[in-house]
Amino acid sequence: MMNHHKLQLAMMEYYSGDPKRIQHFLKVYEFAKMIGEGEQLPEEPRHILETAALVHDIGIRNAEEKFGSCSGKLQEQEGPAEAEKMLSALGYAPEVIRRVSYLVGHHHTYRNVEGEDYRILLEADFLVNGYEDALDKEALQKGFDNIFRTDTGKKICQSMFGL
Repeated sequence: MMNHHKLQLAMMEYYSGDPKRIQHFLKVYEFAKMIGEGEQLPEEPRHILETAALVHDIGIRNAEEKFGSCSGKLQEQEGPAEAEKMLSALGYAPEVIRRVSYLVGHHHTYRNVEGEDYRILLEADFLVNGYEDALDKEALQKGFDNIFRTDTGKKICQSMFGL
């Protein structure tokens, strides 16, 4: 398994001058790592999950430049190609790149969630977005009910937001 240090630095460089985006992906990465470990995800899917957490929002910059918007759908549209380019340059295995690209292209899609890596990425992103977007108690509870399936993710969400 590759160490994520080079990818973290590459993503920081990619978002140079944008501390909010850097803080976001680092927090999503840490929550994804915590949930993956708590759920005893095997090494390979955990590696894919953590890689995807770091690059999940890589489509934002292109979406904003091309369309003046960074909506979830545009992030999913623009992200996979950028993620593939960065991961290939860093020497990630083709099968890892394929799955990460899929996750980047679906991280705002909450139906037909296939795989623990996908589920945990959604949970980790919600934990960070819920705080960063200052969601009210009702929205947090709705997110908890609709998104969270892992025991670890549920515990973190309940504890963090007092649900």
